Amino acid sequence: MTSKVFFDTNVLLYAFARKAGSPLDLRTDKAEEIMGHGGVLSVQVLNEFSDVASRKSKLSWEEIAELLRIVEALCGRALPITAEIHEAAVDISKLHGFRIYDSLILAAAVQAGCTTVYTEDLQHGQVINGVRIENPFLGTSISGA
Repeated sequence: MTSKVFFDTNVLLYAFARKAGSPLDLRTDKAEEIMGHGGVLSVQVLNEFSDVASRKSKLSWEEIAELLRIVEALCGRALPITAEIHEAAVDISKLHGFRIYDSLILAAAVQAGCTTVYTEDLQHGQVINGVRIENPFLGTSISGA
């Protein structure tokens, strides 16, 4: 059985950093590699990505729409955030002390049947409700270029 992975927003941001004109970063190569294998994400991730891409990276809405089409081609349709996912996220937040947005990522990953969440925002190696948190960017950083 192959494992299903869930991508947090930072994976998308790094994957498209070249298109956004960001400095050379080894995390971009890693994000492009892991996204090339496909995965799952939620509407929350698309919203956060769109916000950062427009606000910080200054991409146009046409550019963002094109990147979102690429994401959908790689990952399929984004998982909606339902009332059930929200309730599960509240439970995760209460139990583990996570921010609600991080808990929504985990709850959506559980709902989608994922075994792994790729993120740099939570503790690497921790397992929450059967989902392992992995930071795929450990050992990578901004290059000296």
